[in-house]
Amino acid sequence: MKRLDKNIAIITGGAMGIGKATALRFAKEGAIVAIWDVNKEKAQAVVDQIIAEGGQAKFYTVNTMDEAQVTAAAAAVNADFGRIDILLNNAGITRDSSLKKMTRDQWDLVIGVNLTGVYLCTQAVVPYMEANKYGRIINASSVVGLTGNFGQTNYAATKAGVIGMSKVWAREFGRKGITSNAVAPGFIHTEMMDTIPESVLENLTSRTPLQRLGTVDELANAYLFLASSESSFINGTVISVDGGLSL
Repeated sequence: MKRLDKNIAIITGGAMGIGKATALRFAKEGAIVAIWDVNKEKAQAVVDQIIAEGGQAKFYTVNTMDEAQVTAAAAAVNADFGRIDILLNNAGITRDSSLKKMTRDQWDLVIGVNLTGVYLCTQAVVPYMEANKYGRIINASSVVGLTGNFGQTNYAATKAGVIGMSKVWAREFGRKGITSNAVAPGFIHTEMMDTIPESVLENLTSRTPLQRLGTVDELANAYLFLASSESSFINGTVISVDGGLSL
C-alpha cells in the first residue's frame, strides 16, 4: 500500500517550487491532491501532470488571505472527495527590506499571506478533520523563524508565528486525532534561485554545513513523513530541513 493511499491532501501554493514537488510526491504515494493557488495556468499544469502519471488531483482558485474563498474551497474539497485528511500550509511570499526602510505595505502583505493565510486555511479545514477524528496539519516555517535574518523582519515574524500556531494547534486538536507540526527549511533550490547571482549562491552554500542547497524533493520527503501514518506520535514539533544551517 502506498504511504498516503486515498488520503485527501490540500496543498496551498502548490503551483510552483516546493508546493509543486510536494503535490507530485503526495500523488505518487496515493494521495488525492487539492491544489489551492492563485496561478491557474501553473497549478493546472501540475494537476495535468499528476493525472497523466496516473494520480488524482484538482485545482481550486484560492487566495489564502480571502476568508470567503478559503471557506468555500474547504467546503468544495469536502464535497468533492468526502473528507479532508491533510492540510499543508505551504503558500508564502517575501518582501525583504531592512526595518528602517520597510513599508507598511511590505509588512501587511507578508503577514497577510504567511500568517493570516495559514490561520484562515487551518480554521476552515479543521472542522472537517474533527468530523473524521483524523488529520495532519503541516505548516511551512523557515530557518529564519528560528534564527532571524537581516532584512526579513516581516518574514521572520511570520515564520516564528507559524511555529507558535503549530504548537497551539497540537494542544488544541491532539485529542481529536489531529496532529500539527511545522517544517523549517533552510536554503532550498527552487526556480527563484536560478535568478540569483552565482556569488550569492556560493555565500548561501558556504553558510550551510553540508555545503550545498537543499532540493525541493528533500523537503517534500519531510512533508510526506509528517503527512503519513509513520509520524502518528509526532505532534507540536518543528523539523529543520536545512543541512545544519540552524546549528
